[in-house]
Amino acid sequence: MSSLTPIRFTDTDLDAIATAEGRVAVLVTPDGRLDAAARRASKLTRGALQRLVDSDRFAKAKPGQVLTIGWPTGLAAEALDVLVLERNASPVEARKAGAKLGALKGGKPALVMTGSMKNAADLALGMVLRDYRFDAHKTAADAGEAPAESVICHNKSEEIAAAAAPLLAVAEGAHFTRDLVNEPANVLTTTEFANRLAEMKALGLKVEVLEEAELEKLGMRTLLSVGQGSDSPSKVVVMQWEGGEKGTAPLALIGKGVVFDTGGISLKPAAGMEDMTMDMGGAGVVAGVMRALALRKAKANVVGLVGLVENMPSGNATRPGDVVTSMKGDTVEIINTDAEGRLVLADVLWYAQDRFNPAGMVDLATLTGAIIIGLGHHNAGVFSNDDPFCNAFLKAAEAEGEGAWRMPLGQDYDDQLKSRIADMKNVGGRPGGSVTAAQFLQRFVKDGMPWIHLDIAGVASVTSDTAFAPKGATGWGVAALNRLVADKFEG
Repeated sequence: MSSLTPIRFTDTDLDAIATAEGRVAVLVTPDGRLDAAARRASKLTRGALQRLVDSDRFAKAKPGQVLTIGWPTGLAAEALDVLVLERNASPVEARKAGAKLGALKGGKPALVMTGSMKNAADLALGMVLRDYRFDAHKTAADAGEAPAESVICHNKSEEIAAAAAPLLAVAEGAHFTRDLVNEPANVLTTTEFANRLAEMKALGLKVEVLEEAELEKLGMRTLLSVGQGSDSPSKVVVMQWEGGEKGTAPLALIGKGVVFDTGGISLKPAAGMEDMTMDMGGAGVVAGVMRALALRKAKANVVGLVGLVENMPSGNATRPGDVVTSMKGDTVEIINTDAEGRLVLADVLWYAQDRFNPAGMVDLATLTGAIIIGLGHHNAGVFSNDDPFCNAFLKAAEAEGEGAWRMPLGQDYDDQLKSRIADMKNVGGRPGGSVTAAQFLQRFVKDGMPWIHLDIAGVASVTSDTAFAPKGATGWGVAALNRLVADKFEG
C-alpha cells in the first residue's frame, strides 16, 4: 500500500530550526502572539517573520491558514511556514491545519514546531492524511518513493506520541481504503481484492473468502446475479476482529464491492464510465476500518463483510425483467441491472444477521447518483431505523470532520418498490431514488436490528482536493466508523 509519511516526535529543540532542511513550520496565534519557536525563527530570519505578522497579509489571514516565507534568510530550509492557529485549537481544527501543512510538503522533509499545542497529535494526523499520492502505475523516477519524514517538536513529545499512535492507525486505514478505491479494475479484480484482504490476517484479523459454490449453497442469488455476466468470480470476504469480551455480539460493517460497474445490460453512458472503478468504495471503507481497528488493537468485536462482484454485460448477464430469489427468500424483479449494489448488499446483510446476530449493522455503498444530486460531494446520506444508533454515528462523523446528513425513510417510499410479478422491484423510479434504494435494503433488515445505511456515492471519490485528501479517493468514513466503535462498542 502507499507509504504513510514517517512521523517522529521529539522534544522541543529550538536549535533545529536553523539547520532543518525542506520546510520548517511554526505556530503564531491569530492575534499575533509568537511562541519560543516562532521568536527564534524570527530572529534567525532577521525579523522577517515578525514583519509578516505585522503586515496586512497576516491581519487578513484566517485561523488555520498557512503563510509561507520562501527561501528564508538564516535558515537551511527552503520555506518557513507560519501556521495561524490557537494553541488550544479543537481536534478538527488542528487536523485541518495539519492537512494544510501536509499539502505543502511536496515530498520534502518537514520540521513542525508545536510548542505546547494541545492537540498536536491531531495536527500530525492531518499531515499524514493529506500527504498522500497514488502513483503505483506511473513510471516517473520518484514514483513509489516513500514520503519524506515529518518531525513534530513538542514540549511534551512522549504524551503527544502516545496520543498520536491510535490516530495514525486510522490514517493507515484511510490510506488503505484510498489505494483500493484508486486502483484500476484490471488490477483490483475480485480475486485481487480478496487476496489483499486475506493479507490482513498478519494483523490479527480472521479472514474467510467465500467462493461462488458456497454462495450458491447459501442462496445468495441476488448477489450472484450481479456478477454472472463477468469472468471474474463473485466472492464474499468476512473479516473478524475479536478484541472485545468473548461472546459479546459484534458490530457488523457491510460493504458494496462492485470492482467495476458497466451497468450490465442497462449499460451506462460511455462518458465517465472510467470512474466506476470506485464502485467498490463501500467495501474499501470497511476494509480500511478493519485495518485501523486491528492496528490499534481495539477492545471491541467487529465483523466486516464485503460482497465482491463485477457488473458486466454478456450472454450470461442478468436481463431487465428477470426475477431472482434472495438469501432471505424474497423474490426481486430486476427492472434495471444498473441498480446492482442493493442486490449485493441484500444478501450480505441477511447473511451477517443469520451468522453473527450482530449488535447493530452499518452498510456502506456508492449506491445512487440521486444522493449526489441531493447532498453534493460534501455529505454522505445517512438512513437508519434506530435513532440512538444513528445519532451516535452522526456525532462520531461530526467529531471526525466527516460530512454526514440524515435522510428520511417511510412507507410511501417503500410502496414505490411494489412489483406486479415478484415481491419487489429493485428500483422505485427516479423520485426519491436514494431513499427507495435504502427502503429496498431495509427489507433485508430483521425486526429489532439497529441498522444504518450510508450512501457514499458523493464522498468516496472526488474531482477536487478536500480538507484531508487530494483529489481521487478520500477514505471518507474510516475515521467516523472507528470513532463509533471507540465510543459505543469498546469496553
